[in-house]
Amino acid sequence: MHTFSPTYRKHIIQQLLTKEFDLIVVGGGITAAGILLDAQTRGINSILFEMQDFASGTSSRSTKLIHGGLRYLKQLEFSLVAEVGKERKIVYQNGMHITRPETMILPILKGGSINKIGAWFGLWLYDYLAKVAPHEKRIMLNKSETLELEPLLHENSLLGGVKYYEYRTDDARLTIELIKAAISHGANALNYFKVVGFIYDEDKKIRGVKVEDLETHQIYEVKSKHVVNASGPWVDHIDQLENKKLKNKIIHTKGVHIVVDITKLPIKNSLYFDAMDGRMIFAIPRESKVYIGTTDTQYQGNLEHPLITQEDRIYLLQAINQQFKQVHLVEKDIESGWAGLRPLVKQKNNNNPTAISRKDEIFFLESGLVTIAGGKLTGYRKMAERTVDSIASRLSAKGSIIKPCQTAIVKISGGEFDNEDEFQNFLKSKTNLGVELGISPKEASLLVYRYGKNISTIYGIHHRNTPEELQKWKFPSILLAEIKYALEYEQVLTPSDFFIRRTSALYFDIDKVKKWKNTTNDFFGNYFGWSNATLEKNLSELELQIAEAFAEY
Repeated sequence: MHTFSPTYRKHIIQQLLTKEFDLIVVGGGITAAGILLDAQTRGINSILFEMQDFASGTSSRSTKLIHGGLRYLKQLEFSLVAEVGKERKIVYQNGMHITRPETMILPILKGGSINKIGAWFGLWLYDYLAKVAPHEKRIMLNKSETLELEPLLHENSLLGGVKYYEYRTDDARLTIELIKAAISHGANALNYFKVVGFIYDEDKKIRGVKVEDLETHQIYEVKSKHVVNASGPWVDHIDQLENKKLKNKIIHTKGVHIVVDITKLPIKNSLYFDAMDGRMIFAIPRESKVYIGTTDTQYQGNLEHPLITQEDRIYLLQAINQQFKQVHLVEKDIESGWAGLRPLVKQKNNNNPTAISRKDEIFFLESGLVTIAGGKLTGYRKMAERTVDSIASRLSAKGSIIKPCQTAIVKISGGEFDNEDEFQNFLKSKTNLGVELGISPKEASLLVYRYGKNISTIYGIHHRNTPEELQKWKFPSILLAEIKYALEYEQVLTPSDFFIRRTSALYFDIDKVKKWKNTTNDFFGNYFGWSNATLEKNLSELELQIAEAFAEY
């Protein structure tokens, strides 16, 4: 297995001034990761630069669904529904550990935005366009069948429901597993490297970037034949580094999710339902929690730290309390949450955040810079394919032999399973092994879903933890193994990287974060040789993230 470690990082940094790449990818979210893997597997030597941690923006703050876009039927986005519906299957097949089928209930309510006939037709069309597998096609439910599946729904307003399937994922881990897969094919990637400018040839065409190592503040000039801007919410900023006169091509909308304990909202299934203003809300069980979202409002604030406002919290709490009987959620029930930004391509005469298309669009600047904007988590692979096609055609025109897109059959890191039966057998075997190692069945299963085949490496680290280490740090042995794995194989540089993007503990196990944040920070400081100032800085950053997740501001 290829390492993705501090040693790797130093090796790549040493190459920056002497090596010319075929492609530089700016950004570290799901789209950029998809482009990196697509390009590298075609034979295009590529490197990715992310100014924060990988997946630190939109790609760790979504609804965490690989879904067919049922809502986009309302917008008559038939081609989008068809494409992302088909992509669900590919994403699942290439990473079964990180993406799994999720039963979804759509209640049909008196006075709701969807009636029985509309629901039947919409989901029939959805099944057809998305090529949904027979065992996952919609099932129409009467009132009693719907209540049997979800007893918390109000009987008086309920007409019936629909049972259908989406796919739940961990968006940040999907992104990092894609990047790790690209690394295994020979690509390069660096987080905390900020693009601050471009390099040009005599014809004023871009031939590389200027990047700042945010650890050392050293500036590097990195040469490449082509550059792609896939920086999500920052695409306009990067484009304007090249040409200050360019107008903004995207608008930002904010989506908020809150997390409560499942005892506060004991639903049996994931639900997708009408809020009071006609927007649609998800309530999705995950582990022992339920996350609820999303809002959809225009946003013009800080791009790095979008915040959950009291208005956001109240809106989601009211939506839940209105939908379910004997549920009375209040603000103190919120354990954590996140706010994410959607970079949507501007449309003429359309300022409604909910109605703006989620289609992606590729822009070609005169300097040669290629920019990809918009799109959805589910459609990342096709977005990457279209973007790399444009680069491949340019390279081919100059005599390079470039393979066609490979990613429909390329497994992501940890997802090297041929079929569902193989994965289920692996899950059972490694869960049992975890129990033998002293891990609870629930945690062992969760770890297999988190890391897939890479769990074997983590179990090996767990086995090699010494009594002296465990005595010194007081960590549970499996947590210490996860931390070591993250440092050596997932280019983690701060405790925030680990607790938020690599494990999602900040959102779904915040007590663990609060308990172990200081010890973890000390362990990182010992590992990297941090100064006291750096220790304080990184602990403060993690505590800020905890405060944001708790909405304590």
